[in-house]
Amino acid sequence: MTIATLFATAFVVGLSGAMMPGPLLSATIASSARRGWKAGPLIVFGHGVLELLLIIALMAGLSAFLTKAEVTTVIAAVGGAFLIYLGYNMSRDARAGRIQLTTSGTAVKSGNDLHPVLIGLLLSISNPFWSVWWATVGLGYLVLAIPLGLTGVASFFTGHILSDLLWYTLISIAVAGGQKFLKPGVYNAIIFMCGLFLLGMGGYFIYTAFFA
Repeated sequence: MTIATLFATAFVVGLSGAMMPGPLLSATIASSARRGWKAGPLIVFGHGVLELLLIIALMAGLSAFLTKAEVTTVIAAVGGAFLIYLGYNMSRDARAGRIQLTTSGTAVKSGNDLHPVLIGLLLSISNPFWSVWWATVGLGYLVLAIPLGLTGVASFFTGHILSDLLWYTLISIAVAGGQKFLKPGVYNAIIFMCGLFLLGMGGYFIYTAFFA
């Protein structure tokens, strides 16, 4: 996998996760209604700092371990299986029109004055899905990135975090402006396509585990 491909696929995979309703999206909606469009980028900053620290910790203590053939096989296989699981559920629910995006009204009530950066950090570290994602897909991407050196790791992280920044900034702008961002049909169509992409990436991870 080339640097450009690593960046592009990390961006799309990250965008697929960011677009799904969850704690960060709810917090972005609530905080943007109170603080304006800057809330989204600030929440992503807190989220990104935590992820960058995690990558540094993994690189410092596990880089040699992650390059072992038997370890890369297991990580790529597990990461691929998890991507396929996510992709299947996303595409199934989107096709049925069961995924809803609400950027107006009172989707979430914010009862505290926590700074958005702190919200992004705390919500990420307390979200079990975040831990599972990094233990499977995140490690799988690091396995692909480490052979490319620091440039490869930086490419993966940059693509991944830019997807969060783009999506949550757009949500913040929509909420702060009191506008609906996407029609339900368009939103579900995008999620459906993202789900198909995750299925493809899951297949690629499994291919690299057993055949590459």
